[in-house]
Amino acid sequence: MYMSLAPLEGVTTHNFRSIHKAMFGGFQCCYSPFIAPDGSGSFKASRLNDILPENNRDVRLVPQVLTNSAAAFLSVAREIEAMGYGEINLNVGCPSPTVVTKHKGAGMLAEPEGLDSFLDSIFSQCNIAVSVKTRMGFSSVDEFPALVEIYNRYPIKLLTVHARDRAGQYKSAPAIESFAAILPHIKAPCEYNGNIFTPDGALRINERLQGINSLMAGRGAVTRPSLFRELEGGDMLEAAELKEFHDRILAAFLSDGLCEHFALKRMKELWHYWQYMFNAPEKYLKAVNKSKYLSDYASAVRKLFAECEFSADNYYEISRQDHIN
Repeated sequence: MYMSLAPLEGVTTHNFRSIHKAMFGGFQCCYSPFIAPDGSGSFKASRLNDILPENNRDVRLVPQVLTNSAAAFLSVAREIEAMGYGEINLNVGCPSPTVVTKHKGAGMLAEPEGLDSFLDSIFSQCNIAVSVKTRMGFSSVDEFPALVEIYNRYPIKLLTVHARDRAGQYKSAPAIESFAAILPHIKAPCEYNGNIFTPDGALRINERLQGINSLMAGRGAVTRPSLFRELEGGDMLEAAELKEFHDRILAAFLSDGLCEHFALKRMKELWHYWQYMFNAPEKYLKAVNKSKYLSDYASAVRKLFAECEFSADNYYEISRQDHIN
């Protein structure tokens, strides 16, 4: 099964991607957290560092761009082409209010004519392949057939479909049946995204969506790093593995030049996901999140691993409640 690692803002940076691949394997492609260029196409140095080829030698990376300016998109495309990349990904799916109010990400879905014009501009001028990550609509997944008509006009390398509308954020149930009904009418190769938390859930989706080319996992693969490995018949995650994963990521952040404050901020963001691998971790997480220095953070993490029951099975059962039946 072809699998890709979804981009999660502030989480799936190059350190995370490389260490995840080295320890657990399983995904064939990954996407960078979105690059948000200004009107001239300039973007933050930290985003450039994240996509530098020398920082992504062990993974197949596709840089992702979030913009509603064709000129800015094409400027970034030229820059990443010069780095040696042959593909760029357009984000038409981010549901964040701060993004949508600027008519970017999923906000572009509210204006189909504008989206069509944007796609026409970039596909007529971009020298490298363009893939697209989309939701099924802005206010309703019933908007998806009309959006597919637009997407079908362009040579999209891969259309990744997060099977919700923007209104659903990450809380509504994925519209599996609606997606299955329109899938045969999509010309581009397709990838499914949405609530892939467990191996059996991924297999059920793959069986239900006949003709799908690949599956993309984000939150599930961060929370349960062994997810891709398990899909290949490998072992479930063990506490010692998660601790090693944690330690290697923290060391990479520090060696990358992140100061203590920002390294801890990144690690605390990861604990937002990893907490679900433990039974009743609340009091331990409180100490982790209150820590201000590496020394007290390390102490809190050691105590969590030593005293809090690790249970991959527990996460498996919890996540089943949120998945396709």
